[in-house]
Amino acid sequence: MMKRMIQLMGLLFGGFLGAQMYGSLNGSMSFMESTNGIMQHSGGYYMNVGIGAICGFAAATVLAGPILRWMQQGAERASAMPTGELLSGGGGLLGGLALSALIYPALSSLTGAGIFVPIAMTILLGYIGMRVGLSKQGELASMFKSLSERTNAQVRVDEESSYEEHKILDTSVIIDGRIADICKTGFIEGTLVIPEFVLEELQHIADSSDLLKRNRGRRGLDILNKIQKELDVKVLIYEGDAEEGEVDSKLVKLAKVLHGKVVTNDFNLNKVCELQGVSVLNINDLANAVKPVVLPGEEIVVQVIKDGKEHGQGVAYLDDGTMIVVEGGRDYIGTTMEVLVTSVLQTSAGRMIFAKPKLLEKAL
Repeated sequence: MMKRMIQLMGLLFGGFLGAQMYGSLNGSMSFMESTNGIMQHSGGYYMNVGIGAICGFAAATVLAGPILRWMQQGAERASAMPTGELLSGGGGLLGGLALSALIYPALSSLTGAGIFVPIAMTILLGYIGMRVGLSKQGELASMFKSLSERTNAQVRVDEESSYEEHKILDTSVIIDGRIADICKTGFIEGTLVIPEFVLEELQHIADSSDLLKRNRGRRGLDILNKIQKELDVKVLIYEGDAEEGEVDSKLVKLAKVLHGKVVTNDFNLNKVCELQGVSVLNINDLANAVKPVVLPGEEIVVQVIKDGKEHGQGVAYLDDGTMIVVEGGRDYIGTTMEVLVTSVLQTSAGRMIFAKPKLLEKAL
């Protein structure tokens, strides 16, 4: 099939070339420029066309085999080339052909042997473009890689800027109330999610017969009202309900569904979230992080107010509520004294400082 196409092209090209040669020798119009109709040409014209067509057909028949082998070898070499090298060479080839197309109108008026100039120019520029593309393969790959990285980075920035993370509040952190102050400072971003089952638990606590529980429940409802009406944060009341179970398990399942983070100060819920692979924001961790740092060896003034769990211990508190266990401080209950910090214990449940009276240190 390919051989027949080559012979047909040789036949047409030979006939065209014969017509052009007749026109050059006799000063008449060429085969392609004729406007007087095919019957207006002389017998010599048709003889030249026929001879040219026969010569072209014969030449195409002889050259068909080498041309087919050359095309097959070219296809095999192209298939064996790496994709990057093939793309860079193809891009250079297209660039050379585009340049020849721009130059062609200036050469289209050539006659006689000059008709081969555009053909030679197209082949030459295409070859030069392909070689340039192959030689610049590394630079082109680096350029496209850099462009791709910038595009991907921009897409990630757009996605991150349009994405709002959900912060799911549990009952304990609402009753605690510090979440409102944190939201007021602007440190909480995204949407605050209050599940409906958390609201039901708050209402149940607010309706309790126990005075302490009732006050805590009402405080939680007041905090929610303050967040929703007074603060510039987005609040979403999630009306859907998770599967049957405890409130903590429902919060974990909801966080997985919304791909959000649980906000709590419950130590046990914090551990459950970590085991379930759910991100958690612990208010106690935040409070401990912003507390003044107390290092072993520092001296602080405290008031011992009660007994400790162990024999001879006394307990004091800093202004921020941090508990200080004073070794041998039982004998100083009700006394304000200087103590020397011996160690600091930091956990999600809070910070605990161990110290001993400075008087004992001086006595030693």
